[in-house]
Amino acid sequence: MTPTRLAFGVGLVSAAGVYGIVLGTLLTDHEWWPPGDRTPAYYCHWTFVGLFDVALLGTAVLDFGVWGLPAPTSSVGLVAALLGTAVFAWGARTMRSAETMGVTGDLYTDGPYAYTRNPQYVGMIVGVSGFALAVDSVLVAGLAVAHAGWVLLLPRAEEPHLRTEFGDAYDRYAARVPRFVGIATVRRVVAAAKG
Repeated sequence: MTPTRLAFGVGLVSAAGVYGIVLGTLLTDHEWWPPGDRTPAYYCHWTFVGLFDVALLGTAVLDFGVWGLPAPTSSVGLVAALLGTAVFAWGARTMRSAETMGVTGDLYTDGPYAYTRNPQYVGMIVGVSGFALAVDSVLVAGLAVAHAGWVLLLPRAEEPHLRTEFGDAYDRYAARVPRFVGIATVRRVVAAAKG
């Protein structure tokens, strides 16, 4: 097995672990995500994510430029990767670090959370998609799809917990701010740019 295939395989296996945690929450009565205050699920989830991140970077280094995309596509990917990283960082900075990692905390509705209920996830999806294009690797693109897939599922696993934790306040927030990006997001961005 080549180092590239090994890195890619580790990425797939660790992504499967994250999917197992998230789908276990969605399909059973057990709450694996959000993991709460340093539970075994917390350490399991973040171990899988850490392995995935290392595998993604390793695959990117080992498979760089193999896909053969035109140079403008890679440039667009780089811009998207930087934009996604900035959105993620804005969301993470607004929320305290422990809460960013799934530990129970407060309900945030200001800053980036006024535009989307999940700015960090929006940033992750845009960032990892752009990274795959910038690196010009079909294997990295495959891992990016796996990553985006679990990120799309995470809010569905979190929302029942948030409704239990914050009740009507969360329901009112969810009614006015989209899960990811929607018309309300665009309206708020335009209003902020004008004001």
